[in-house]
Amino acid sequence: MSGGHGHGHGDHGGSKKIALLISMLALVLAFSETLGKSAQTAALAYNIEASNLWAFFQAKTIRQTVLRTAAEEVATGNMSPAAKDQVAKWKDTVQRYQSEPDTNEGRDQLVARAKAAEQKRDVSMAAYHHYEVASAAVQIAIVLASASIIAEIVALAWIGGALGVLGIVFSAIGFFAPNAVHLF
Repeated sequence: MSGGHGHGHGDHGGSKKIALLISMLALVLAFSETLGKSAQTAALAYNIEASNLWAFFQAKTIRQTVLRTAAEEVATGNMSPAAKDQVAKWKDTVQRYQSEPDTNEGRDQLVARAKAAEQKRDVSMAAYHHYEVASAAVQIAIVLASASIIAEIVALAWIGGALGVLGIVFSAIGFFAPNAVHLF
């Protein structure tokens, strides 16, 4: 009975290779899920930042409009020196609300900051979508590789391996060039 043909001694080499493939696929899945969650969280944070900046921009616009209107209402030909001084202060404030490079909180700066946050949000969302595609491909790959052991169909393991490579590719796209491929 030393021929090695007893019960439970099937193709250990093939099963071990597929088990290793499944382990590698699980590792890729863990990375794509973690990176995807991180990209999703970043996208939400950038969206909140952009919303806050646009709200601040709107508040500055309202204040600017109120001061401009007040200055126009008060500015008449027969103004007292105190009224002229107040109108000049309001006009200065209107200008300051438009551009405050020192504080980066003028309307001009707020628009630039909000658009930058929106761009970061969009890049993070694109990355997130690629990680989701990668995760789906790798999950299917794991199922197919597992099924190949049970069904003893090697082609399923090869298809699983190909889907695993596709998952790696989409993870890499999400990490290095999220805007390179547009699926959604």
